[in-house]
Amino acid sequence: MPDFKPFDLLRMTLGDVPWSFMLEAVIRVSAIYAILLLSMRLMGKRMGSQLNRTEMAAMVSLAAAGGVPLLAPDRGILAPLIAAIIIVAGQHLLARATFRSSYFEKIVQADVSILVEDGRLQYDAMKECLLSQERIFAKLRGQGLDNLGQVQRLYMEANGSFTVIEQDEPQPGLSLAPDWDQDYIQQQQRVPDQFACTLCGNVVHSSHMPTKHCPRCDNSKWSPAVTKTSAKQQASQAPPPQPVAPEPAPVMWQ
Repeated sequence: MPDFKPFDLLRMTLGDVPWSFMLEAVIRVSAIYAILLLSMRLMGKRMGSQLNRTEMAAMVSLAAAGGVPLLAPDRGILAPLIAAIIIVAGQHLLARATFRSSYFEKIVQADVSILVEDGRLQYDAMKECLLSQERIFAKLRGQGLDNLGQVQRLYMEANGSFTVIEQDEPQPGLSLAPDWDQDYIQQQQRVPDQFACTLCGNVVHSSHMPTKHCPRCDNSKWSPAVTKTSAKQQASQAPPPQPVAPEPAPVMWQ
């Protein structure tokens, strides 16, 4: 083993290979890039969008197979090419199997989870997906919503994306604003005699702040339910337009 020299600039930049390997590295990078590009093209258009589990596994496998030959002069590019062929063929077989069998698709890709149903959080699904309340609230705030009463369904798709379906008419619900933003919370329109559970968003009718536990999640903390006036409600509440008096006819002098 050659003597080790700390802080050797030539060793740190070039390593233990000759300068001529730099030209070979250009050829290796171009070949691996072409293999990856061709593999993604053969695996279909979805590889250019948000990936599901099997597609992500295929991408990671391709990257791992092509990474070593880029840096190791004693490794050839034939092995990554064979690996790419196997990965592409396997991905095609999985795609066909999931297309033909919904049961197999659920096994491989998992199923859709309902995180919010009719303005109430579904904590069993949240625990299964490892999602916190604040993560869900942040997602809903990003969609321009400010309370759970506006949400009919929030789905977490099998590929990890979220789908929000809003209520046709906003209902009273738990505010989505962070607890520390009391200025905004005070500006929200409160619904008289309705309170929302701070944990699951369940709304109950009461003439005063409830002291009992939530029947859905056994939480004891409540917050005034808020709502957001819909465009239809705003139109019905708007004052009727005032009639415009006709302008007097001009007087003609002779």
